Amino acid sequence: MTERVVGALQALVRIPTVSDRDPSRVDAAAFDRLLAELATWFPLLHERLELTRVGSHGLLFRWAGASAERPVVLMAHLDVVPVDGEAPWQHDPFGGEVHDSAVGPAIWGRGTLDDKGCVAGICEAVESLLEAGHVPAQDVWLSFGCDEEVSGPSAVDAVEVLRERGVTPWLVLDEGGAIAGGAFPGVQAPLGVIGVTEKGTTSLELVAEGRGGHASTPARNGPTARIARAILRIEKAPFPASAPPPTLELMRRLAPHVPMPLRPVLAPLLGRADRLAPVVTRALLAAGPEAAAMTRTTVATTTLSGSPALNVIASTARAGLNVRVMVGDTVEGVVEHVRKAVADDSIRIDVVDAGEPSPVSPMDAPFELVEECIAEVFPEAVATPYVMMAATDSRHFCAISEHVYRFAPFRMTKAQRQAIHSYDEHIGVADLVDGARWYQLLIERLPA
Repeated sequence: MTERVVGALQALVRIPTVSDRDPSRVDAAAFDRLLAELATWFPLLHERLELTRVGSHGLLFRWAGASAERPVVLMAHLDVVPVDGEAPWQHDPFGGEVHDSAVGPAIWGRGTLDDKGCVAGICEAVESLLEAGHVPAQDVWLSFGCDEEVSGPSAVDAVEVLRERGVTPWLVLDEGGAIAGGAFPGVQAPLGVIGVTEKGTTSLELVAEGRGGHASTPARNGPTARIARAILRIEKAPFPASAPPPTLELMRRLAPHVPMPLRPVLAPLLGRADRLAPVVTRALLAAGPEAAAMTRTTVATTTLSGSPALNVIASTARAGLNVRVMVGDTVEGVVEHVRKAVADDSIRIDVVDAGEPSPVSPMDAPFELVEECIAEVFPEAVATPYVMMAATDSRHFCAISEHVYRFAPFRMTKAQRQAIHSYDEHIGVADLVDGARWYQLLIERLPA
């Protein structure tokens, strides 16, 4: 298993399948090469599974099981985000090279964690089981999107194919959580975090307009000044914080593992977690940005534009806002909150993309299967639900299944998690192999 899954991931990383919102800027030939590479490394998967092409380069495989009563969908995506040419990568981001790291020998490069590692792990699990003559207890579908990073249509198209074929998945599993080390201050055990919901992803744009003119005669409160003021006002007006049920359950499971000084505070969580929701919320807010984001809708200013020249006053200034909408909040409420915070009728608020939070999936039999497999492959981890902050293709599958979960079966340090969409993204070789083993166990454990 080790040689093939490592070689396959290296080969996939070396192909820069960068997606873009503008299809004309996508290198279709790179995606063609990647699909050919997949077929080379995993021939049985391509020979024996039924394949439906979805969109430009999306793949939807069906592995017929002994029953089609409780089908399962395993998801990942083939595309990656661009590489910042000025970022200080230690190794070629599209080299797929193996070098030492803090987690031992590791494969370095864009997509190792997000999300070609999952692609390679899933394919390795299926290929190994096919070699062994295994027939899954239930139909297994593999859905590999090609435009997840730009919220493209391939996942929606895959859902439509499944809907037309009458497929109601018993379990949908996409990227998201991980075996996360250092996820909570003072807790030594890694957390096997399983996303049972995800925040909605919404994009807003603030627009300020004015006369513009020569930079030698500036007037007060021009477009750029008003945009700057609006950004600061939004930052000073955070959304209300609260701990939704998945977060309370996370803290309940975490309570026995927190440092001794905190145990008396969290001990009541072992009974009725909802009674301590305010305490939990305050603890998460104090634990740093990663934990604090679990309590509220967040707003990040991500793009700015103004004048086209240094000696010209902008006639139009814009600020792009990336909003992650918390479970229980709505896009409509977000816009109203931003409008009140800005408190400036001269600034227009445009909704570029609107995405509501996903429904919360129950923690019943499908969730318990994921937990069981975590306990076997990663016995050191505390399996727990959580609210996922980022967006995945799986949100579209909520239309056909109530059991949608987000978990990538890889150990990830805090530094590795910070490298996703940044520089020095890498995955441990041993962790990749264990992840493939986890997918294989999940398939083997599907109930008859």
